[in-house]
Amino acid sequence: MHLMLQAVLIHFWHNLERRALHMKVAAIQMCSGVDPAVNVKTLERMVGEAVKRGATYVQTPEMTGAVQRSKPGLMSVLKNENEDLIVSAAAALSAHHEVYLHIGSTAILLDDGKIANRAFLFGPDGKIITRYDKIHMFDVDLDNGESWRESSTYRPGEAAVVADLPFGKLGFAICYDVRFPHLFRQEAQAGAQILTVPAAFTKQTGEAHWEVLLRARAIENGTYLIAAAQAGLHEDGRETFGHSMVIDPWGRIVAAANGEGEAIVVADIDLETVASAREKIPNLKNGRAFEVSMVTAGGSAN
Repeated sequence: MHLMLQAVLIHFWHNLERRALHMKVAAIQMCSGVDPAVNVKTLERMVGEAVKRGATYVQTPEMTGAVQRSKPGLMSVLKNENEDLIVSAAAALSAHHEVYLHIGSTAILLDDGKIANRAFLFGPDGKIITRYDKIHMFDVDLDNGESWRESSTYRPGEAAVVADLPFGKLGFAICYDVRFPHLFRQEAQAGAQILTVPAAFTKQTGEAHWEVLLRARAIENGTYLIAAAQAGLHEDGRETFGHSMVIDPWGRIVAAANGEGEAIVVADIDLETVASAREKIPNLKNGRAFEVSMVTAGGSAN
């Protein structure tokens, strides 16, 4: 009888451990407008749909609260964190559905009058687990005439974040951060098994680089990667690329949306795949420190 009970307990704990490693995630693809109140209604509807499809972790895109290119227009709807409509709605939604809800980002008014492009992770109790402010600012001039200067509007973040959750370790990034692989490498070295890239990628840069960058970040770190994106033509005239997706540690696209507006991408992930990938390709362990030598023509190494 003792051996039978022991076998039952071993089976129980093994199944419990497997359930913790295996989960269903969702990436919500939105086409947010300029009015946060309208975007909240969309958020409520789409989170509810994702939960009906079995998701226990739900991620939204960058700028869930408002996609607004005009700085005066954005300032007119900005609130501090305690008064923000998306923050309060997300707290209620995560508690109501008892899920982890990752608001990819929304613009938050800071005490000094500046703005943060801030991500939030809410737990099943509706409380904020952590925040992440976008570190890298999208200051570029594209050859199609588009020009962006995020640094003129937003204050960059200064700290990477990895959340140690019951289902695994989650690393944070936002949009343009995806072009800075050292951010993801440091999060993976800190234990991240799932990396996240909520975004509002422009159509031009998305067509050229979105998929290849996401797959590279997953492959080189041996992690899952979840990327919820904005998609379509927005009220402010901006056009975003979409193609929200979930990628496994081998760089395979597990599930993806197209670039045509709202969608919900749902995928099963198994964190044993992370351990297996890292065992086969142990580049996180094999990395070495080195120096760069600058060599000039006709001269010797400096």
